[in-house]
Amino acid sequence: MGQLRESWLCVLSLLWSQAEGQLECKQLGTFGMPSLSRRGDITIGGIFPIFNKQDYMNPSYQAKPSPAKCIGFDLRAFRWTQMMIFAIDEINNSNTLLPNISLGYHIYDSCASPTRTLQATLTLLGGQEKEEEAPRSCYPPLSAVIAESGSSQSIAVAGLLSPFHVPMVSYFSTCACLSNKRKYPTFFRTIPSDDYQAKALAFLVKRFGWTWIGAIQSDNDYGRNGIQSFSEEVQRMGVCLAFVGTVLRTYPRNKILKVVETIKQSDVKVILAFVPEGDLYPLMQEVVLQNITGIQWIASEAWITAARPSTPEIFQSFGGAIGYVTRKMAIPKLRDFLVKIRPSLDPEVGFINDFWESIVGCDPRLKYGAGESRACTGNETLDQSQNPFFNVTELRVTYNVHKAVYAIAHSLHELIFCKKQNPDGATSPCVNVSQIEPQQVTNYLKKVHFINSFGEMVFFDENGNPPPSYDIVNWQLIGGRVQHVTVGHFGPAPNGSYELQIKDNNIIWHTGKLVPEGFCSAICPVGKRKAQIKGRPVCCFDCIPCADGTIANTTGASDCTPCPETYWSSDLKDRCIPKEMEFLSYRDTMGVTLTALSLCGACLAFVVMAVFARFRDTPVVKANNSELSSLLLLSLLLCFLCPFTFIGRPTASSCMLRHTAFGVTFALCISCVLGKTMVVVAAFRANLPNNNMARKFGPAQQRAIVCLCTAVQILICSLWLSLRPPFPEQNLRLSNKKIILECNPGSETAFYAVLGYIGLLSAICFMLAFLARKLPDNFNEAKFITFSMLIFCAVWLTFIPAYVSSPGKYTVAVEIFAILSSTFGLLACIFVPKCYIILLKPERNTRRHVMGKMSSKHL
Repeated sequence: MGQLRESWLCVLSLLWSQAEGQLECKQLGTFGMPSLSRRGDITIGGIFPIFNKQDYMNPSYQAKPSPAKCIGFDLRAFRWTQMMIFAIDEINNSNTLLPNISLGYHIYDSCASPTRTLQATLTLLGGQEKEEEAPRSCYPPLSAVIAESGSSQSIAVAGLLSPFHVPMVSYFSTCACLSNKRKYPTFFRTIPSDDYQAKALAFLVKRFGWTWIGAIQSDNDYGRNGIQSFSEEVQRMGVCLAFVGTVLRTYPRNKILKVVETIKQSDVKVILAFVPEGDLYPLMQEVVLQNITGIQWIASEAWITAARPSTPEIFQSFGGAIGYVTRKMAIPKLRDFLVKIRPSLDPEVGFINDFWESIVGCDPRLKYGAGESRACTGNETLDQSQNPFFNVTELRVTYNVHKAVYAIAHSLHELIFCKKQNPDGATSPCVNVSQIEPQQVTNYLKKVHFINSFGEMVFFDENGNPPPSYDIVNWQLIGGRVQHVTVGHFGPAPNGSYELQIKDNNIIWHTGKLVPEGFCSAICPVGKRKAQIKGRPVCCFDCIPCADGTIANTTGASDCTPCPETYWSSDLKDRCIPKEMEFLSYRDTMGVTLTALSLCGACLAFVVMAVFARFRDTPVVKANNSELSSLLLLSLLLCFLCPFTFIGRPTASSCMLRHTAFGVTFALCISCVLGKTMVVVAAFRANLPNNNMARKFGPAQQRAIVCLCTAVQILICSLWLSLRPPFPEQNLRLSNKKIILECNPGSETAFYAVLGYIGLLSAICFMLAFLARKLPDNFNEAKFITFSMLIFCAVWLTFIPAYVSSPGKYTVAVEIFAILSSTFGLLACIFVPKCYIILLKPERNTRRHVMGKMSSKHL
């Protein structure tokens, strides 16, 4: 088959030299590299890698390029060279673009090696000549280079050309590092930078919710810079890279197997391959060989539409791959140009025999012999060939070559035909072809702006990049062939950002229509948050329920959100619900019980009042001071009704009423008991010699004592209501799940003053009754008052710690219970014995029995 070539260097260059006014061309040295060339007024060139797919069909293959020969031949890259020649022919035949000026080219094979690329570039710059060849007609000096497909090679060329101000336009070098105009001021490209591709890939990963992915990079500037840019983009989105494997076409098989083993041992289901097709193909073969399936592959533009891996065999493991590609274009006229290529026209043209062997299957350089199976003239027709080489309906990189050639041609046109004004008013070209300087071409490339024959706007931004625009393609098996189906688009949005448009229904994943999962840990459901696992990446986490009072109402929440103060989290911790309002209501069992006790007590007090009214003329009633007894019974009735101000939802009026009503009624009650006690003591003292206390302590004095003692409490309550009255409030401290509706006393001092005053009256009453406890049995009023005060004081002393320690509505219940207990104690101890005599022992309800002899004992 002749020499195998791994890659090509095609140089479309402007090489000029002038000797004594005559143009003289020197054949450039090629260091053993085959070349294509055509003379013209202006010469242009570019770098194209070309590989032979047969060289990688054997998994044990290891490329070892020699210093003089390249290994491999790639029809795809050869088509790029033909696209350049085709575009130059179009321009040379144009009457509007560079009229009367012809473009020439010089093409070299770079072998996809930065070293070989530099050799070819130095050849262009230095104008070396082969010793065995004589000088020929000359080429103009180098003005522009179209190079190269590999980013590493382009970096080498751009760095070498920059000091000479020679512009270069790449059609397939996407490394973002080449946008650095300080290092590469003369570099331009017709394919978007990897900065944009990294953003596009990050948008794609985010779009499908993949957070745990692997990455494969090529061991060169393209792969390393691409994965670095992508990693920076996705880190801001919370996406983690589980591993980064590195491959290269020249790697031995054991290195490739290490990457394959990493893939097998990892739990990732989504892998991004930011690798040129030639570097990835050995890995793809190993993946297929070891039957590794179930992985969703994300592709960079360098291999997603490559023809060599797009086979049903590779599809077994890589089916459903999705990635970005540049805009595709159909160039129908190119096919007619391609099918006319044949060795018979010019057998010495570089690469023509390798091309013929790949397409037709024979080498026209071989002579007929016994071992030959068929004749090969080099004149076979290609019109009916179905080889993908001749498919010009979906050209992407090839179309970029077309744009690169035309961008240089338009800049040269603007430079040459800028129309300067002569002193006589006539116009003439600004620059003669022989006077063109590379720096001038660079300056005009920066400003080039035109619409090509396909309706696309061609220009470069300040970094030498075209406007970013990608199609999204998906590998699908249709009719037994791998098709690259366009399923979406990524490009600039009107607001200055970027937008991703995908037709989900058109995508066929390796799982069918079901979007593959790509996460280390399942997305936390609502009600749970992420908890980082120590020693693992941030994408690996546990899901733990939110704490009480916090919620996570979205899936994948990193933190739980606290509920507002008056809300609480639901049982599922997925929403905030209003807290339950708690207060002692008439519907509660406790509220019903206390209400019933209050009504019973009030009824008993009313019955006793009725009994005393009915038997008001009997000695027992008269002897107990019917006026004070009636007033005491009335106050007890009011005390029994006080709990109704405590039950129910607290309001401003109920809060002010409950404490003041309680304080005043109990003050009135104890004042009456105090009056009765003083009457008893006075009556006892009246029987002692020379004692006129009874005469001094008459009904008027009794009324005065009751009114005075009650008035003091009324005064305290009035000041309380005037200065800092009680008010309703929502207590959020006692319970997380409930709002305790209670009455804030307003002034703690006033509240305890009311209680303290009642306690003071009770203590005085108790002491007086205690002193009179030993009266004769027929008249034991003081003994009953003593018992009643003992119960009253015991209840209220017990009330204080119970009141302080009871939460929520139980605080109110304790206070009501204390009111009812002390009131029942007073009613039972003071009035039940008298009712017993009146109703059941009427024979003892006589004056003689009530006024019987008194004991001789003194107080």
